[in-house]
Amino acid sequence: MPALEALQSVQYVTVKGKRFAVLDAEDWETLIEWLETLEDLDIARQALAVLRKADGDREKAGWLRWEEIRGELE
Repeated sequence: MPALEALQSVQYVTVKGKRFAVLDAEDWETLIEWLETLEDLDIARQALAVLRKADGDREKAGWLRWEEIRGELE
């Protein structure tokens, strides 16, 4: 289900004068995935902007070489 549909599926309940939004667990997971995707896209846009500012030079942009850091991630 697309995120917009998940948002539209929300139902509201009032308990002790307080209003709550209720979502199906699957819809909630869809929204979380959508937010994570938006966050990833923002990170990628920022990285691309830095790379463009460095005229495409990854080293000048401060990017690390995969060969140099591969062992740190294993």
